[in-house]
Amino acid sequence: MKKIAIVGYGNLGKGVEAALKHRDDMELVAVVTRRAPETLKTKTGVRAVAMDDILSLKGNVDALIICAGSATDLPEMTPSLAKNFNVIDSFDTHAKIPEHFANVDTAAKAGGNIAMISVGWDPGMFSVNRLYAMSILPEGKDYTFWGRGVSQGHSDAIRRIEGVLDARQYTVPIESAVERAKSGEMPEFTTREKHLRECYVVAAEGADKARIENEIKTMPNYFADYDTTVTFITKEELDANHKGLPHGGKVIRTGKTGLDFEHNHTIEYSLNLDSNPEFTASVIVAYTGAMLKMYDKGEIGCKTVFDVAPADLAAVSREEMLSHLL
Repeated sequence: MKKIAIVGYGNLGKGVEAALKHRDDMELVAVVTRRAPETLKTKTGVRAVAMDDILSLKGNVDALIICAGSATDLPEMTPSLAKNFNVIDSFDTHAKIPEHFANVDTAAKAGGNIAMISVGWDPGMFSVNRLYAMSILPEGKDYTFWGRGVSQGHSDAIRRIEGVLDARQYTVPIESAVERAKSGEMPEFTTREKHLRECYVVAAEGADKARIENEIKTMPNYFADYDTTVTFITKEELDANHKGLPHGGKVIRTGKTGLDFEHNHTIEYSLNLDSNPEFTASVIVAYTGAMLKMYDKGEIGCKTVFDVAPADLAAVSREEMLSHLL
């Protein structure tokens, strides 16, 4: 039984706690928090440990599952912890993955540990499916669509605007673009042509709604490149209709085969998720088991989902895989 500690106890950390409850090969032994440990009540009753005391877990846990933000936490936290522990994270800033990988790889090798980064559904499961599809149809083109689902980062960006009390932002794929992606014509899309953004905003009493709407629609890196709708609602409406964290999406590759590329093919992998953080947590827990199998074989350094053999993900015997899955 592998002993696991969670670092961070937000939505993702709670999802990992739930996923570990249903594993027979892993046991949650601690939650590490930057809060005062005595104030943290976990759902399963597992003990809380202060971040400042995390080294007290060295030698007593097989891996840390780091449930923190990609913007500022993980770039520092994952390499720092990889010096002393086997670690896994869900770093999702795609453009910075090579840099993050290099930093974590150096730290993990220095400590004789194994690490895995960018585990989830994108990056993660979508990444694996893009690789499979590209390998099978080398003459082709990839398309990734996200949603319809809540973007937690974009929702937070709206909440930081003066006069906004709460908000939810939904990423919505444009169906005509999805159909064109499947058609085999291999179109090129602009950002605006692939997704819409729907914003539901609770404004403070007396707030300038026109200003808020303009700030949202012109916000660089978040909304300026998309067709965006802003709907003002009450706090009661938001609580009743927009409290969940659903998400999903699809990876599509269209490609050609034949001596003259005369035949068209489409590969599609899709997800429809009631809870984005709980599904992401389930992916991380599965890959934590695989990572520790690799460590037991003597592997160290940083890994990604590309390095994991499918058989290492399963918590079943090879005989069962051959009999029921192959």
